[in-house]
Amino acid sequence: MGQILIKNGRVIDPANKLDRVTSILIADGKIKSIGTKIDKADEVIDAKGLIVTPGLIDMHVHLREPGKEDEETIASGSTAAVAGGFTSIACMPNTDPPIDDEASAEFVYLQAKRTAKANVFPIGAITKNRQGKELAEMGQLVRGGAVAFSDDGEPVSNAEVMRRALEYSKMFNRPIISHCENKDLVGAGVMNEGLVSLELGLAGMPAIAEEIMVHRDMMLARLTGGRLHLAHITTIGSIELIKWAKNQSSLGRINVTAEVTPHHFTLTDKCIKNINGGFDPVFKVNPPLRTQKDIEAIHQALKDGTIDVIASDHAPHAPEEKEVEFNLAPFGMIGMESMLPLVITELVDKKILTLSEAVAKMTVNPARILGISKGTLAVGADADITIIDLEKQWVIDPSKFKSKSRNCPFAGRKVKGKAVKIIVGGKVIAL
Repeated sequence: MGQILIKNGRVIDPANKLDRVTSILIADGKIKSIGTKIDKADEVIDAKGLIVTPGLIDMHVHLREPGKEDEETIASGSTAAVAGGFTSIACMPNTDPPIDDEASAEFVYLQAKRTAKANVFPIGAITKNRQGKELAEMGQLVRGGAVAFSDDGEPVSNAEVMRRALEYSKMFNRPIISHCENKDLVGAGVMNEGLVSLELGLAGMPAIAEEIMVHRDMMLARLTGGRLHLAHITTIGSIELIKWAKNQSSLGRINVTAEVTPHHFTLTDKCIKNINGGFDPVFKVNPPLRTQKDIEAIHQALKDGTIDVIASDHAPHAPEEKEVEFNLAPFGMIGMESMLPLVITELVDKKILTLSEAVAKMTVNPARILGISKGTLAVGADADITIIDLEKQWVIDPSKFKSKSRNCPFAGRKVKGKAVKIIVGGKVIAL
């Protein structure tokens, strides 16, 4: 593998508190040096005017393989990932069959090795068949390559099962990623419970259904000492609880981290009613789009560090599944190819986050939570690199996406920022 020199780019590596114009030399798939004055290499990339970061990480995606390969595969999902600027992704276990044993985790690892353009890390199920009743074989899942455990898409409603999951996962130093939803309170809800759901006559999903489970799981994490990561947080109440857990000391340390998605920091429940007065299923997602006040709370939580990670929750669906009545459509949106420009346009340009803070939430923070040796440009690290044009203006067009699915709620939105070159393991990947 030849040497690659990236020169003249603004290198931002929050893991090493680096933010300056410098050069990076890559050799044998690793970062060989930073800042060394070298003019020659087998390949030279002039990144003048561009941003050079550790390869971006999306720690929450759904790839649908095995079971629903018409919606997404490991190959197509990883192609969408690199098109969006991501060199590493972690895929949730709600496949068919689910990733709940060693063989299924190993399948993802081996299939990714054969077909994927990005690094793909499987997340194992917390419980067998994601039914919330009996713990999956965590040790076997780790042996198969699982970097975390989650029943995402379904909550672990039984508190005793969740307690045991947090206890057992400690043995493997893996986080439990919690889908916080009280099913009894949600019932047949299809959108956020509030004035808009009342106006539209649709069954609501109350904010308290998320907040109760956030509180329960944090208290179980305190009891067990387990590592808890809260997926796709959406409400003011949840944020206040997380902030309390991170700042309090009287009850002892609570090892909790949290993520938000671009659709939850940009879109509200008002989006569901389209200009023709109908209900647009592309905006149907779980947890649901909330209110403007919730968005403002998310922005503040991103700014003050209460929220550690930005992840896409990329959830592809076939067109015919979404082109039905709102109540019948499945929950979910795709997001890997729209996430980076939304972060730049809605958070960085609007001064909610600095560029370095935004990069940290998509590199070193998810890497630390998942325990993977990514998210840094330190000498000797894997040469996973994203090069970004901050000034690139474009219009989101799902018909041009690399994903197999098109259920993107941001179609037609004007944005800034795009990944223009991706390097994975020292290899330049064609976009």
